[in-house]
Amino acid sequence: MHWRAITRLFGILLMLYSLSFLPSLGIALLYQDGQWSLFAESLLITVAAGLALWLPNIDQHSELSVRDGFLFVTLFWVILGIVGSLPFILGLHLGITDAIFESISGFTTTGATVIVGLDRLPPSILYHRQQIQWLGGMGIIVLAVAILPLLGVGGMQLYRAEASGVAKQEKITPRIAETARVLWIIYFTLTLACALAYWVAGMTLFDAVGHAFTTVATGGFSTHDASIGYYNSPLIESIAIVFMLAGGVNFAIHFMAWRHLSLKPYGTDPEVRGYGIIFLVSTLFLAASLFWAGAYTEAWESLRHSAFQVASVLSSTGFGTVTFADWPLHIPLILVILSFTGGCVGSTAGGIKVLRIMLLAKLGLRQLEQLAHPQAVFLVKLGNRPVSEEVVLSVWGFYVLYIVTSLLLTVAMMAAGLDLESAFGAVVATINLLGPGLGEVANNFASVSPVIKWLSIFGMLVGRLEVFTLLILFLPAYWRH
Repeated sequence: MHWRAITRLFGILLMLYSLSFLPSLGIALLYQDGQWSLFAESLLITVAAGLALWLPNIDQHSELSVRDGFLFVTLFWVILGIVGSLPFILGLHLGITDAIFESISGFTTTGATVIVGLDRLPPSILYHRQQIQWLGGMGIIVLAVAILPLLGVGGMQLYRAEASGVAKQEKITPRIAETARVLWIIYFTLTLACALAYWVAGMTLFDAVGHAFTTVATGGFSTHDASIGYYNSPLIESIAIVFMLAGGVNFAIHFMAWRHLSLKPYGTDPEVRGYGIIFLVSTLFLAASLFWAGAYTEAWESLRHSAFQVASVLSSTGFGTVTFADWPLHIPLILVILSFTGGCVGSTAGGIKVLRIMLLAKLGLRQLEQLAHPQAVFLVKLGNRPVSEEVVLSVWGFYVLYIVTSLLLTVAMMAAGLDLESAFGAVVATINLLGPGLGEVANNFASVSPVIKWLSIFGMLVGRLEVFTLLILFLPAYWRH
């Protein structure tokens, strides 16, 4: 393990991240909300920490192995969570647990919160919350990979360990740094388009930018306690649906559409087609269920709220116009299932991902066909392309670890004092990066105990790092030479 080289990288990235406090500082000065000094302090503390890690290891240029990459990525998300919590500690005077919970929730684009009274917060603090979700959405590591080669640091190992950007091992362009830059250009362009659409639809410029950050990042933080429901605008909700769904699409597909100036890649990709079908079928089913159950007296209202919540939950954004946990009958459970499904591989969304769900379904069908015809050989295909047994086993392993981790976290949260509904809701909200849960955590995590918050932080990191990257660190074999 190249400890000194890893420490040097931590130092470099912390110094780079310190620059992200400048926009918040500027907002504080612009709105004169009295918070500029805390962002200046946060910047200086982060720079000092970065220098303290970098200077003693300035000559350590060892190339990181893939094994090093797993540790680096996991620890850096934790360090980012700690550094990002500084404004919450210095400005809102939150305790360490609450501040780190809020920060990790932001960077992992979970959207779960412990803060109540968002409408009364200083604009600069609100902006900081929105910005950390935007940075976490594509993955701060991918941004670093685009910059580090310029500093003489190879980035391929970090890129392969980071699972929140484009799919592992998949390169859009021949050079890894160029790939990361292209992804960020697309990400920025989508964010700009979303902000302009929100602004034209009636949001203030501040709210439009803030909500664009968390819509494209599928994060779900809002500048209002009532979330998107604050505006009570079908037009704003429609814009949110479009960009939430866009954030849940593989960014490699966005790149192909952008490069060819064509919508064809969206129609030809099996996962995107499956993602679209799940959204449409679920929307119609939930709209019919809401209307049948009498939740809304008009079919249009049922369709409006159904489409928004399905897009929000499927993309793991977590925006709300209503509290879906209060909906009648089977409807909350359907939304929970959708949150486990999640968006596409290579997107900013959470969940198991549509591609894996499709492969698991095909694997199940293959086993049934094998039972009917024991001598036949059946291939698992995605579109017209056969999928290797190695990939199928990897997907199956991911699914098992994801479900087992979810069950263990539910048990742990019940042992910490939550009832079954609230414990399961907390796990759904965190490991799926959804934000809102069920029961006591349907709206926020303000009332739960510190133990539950730390378990939730672990769940958020497992979900953001897609299980393998984090859980491999608990394997004794990983630490053996």
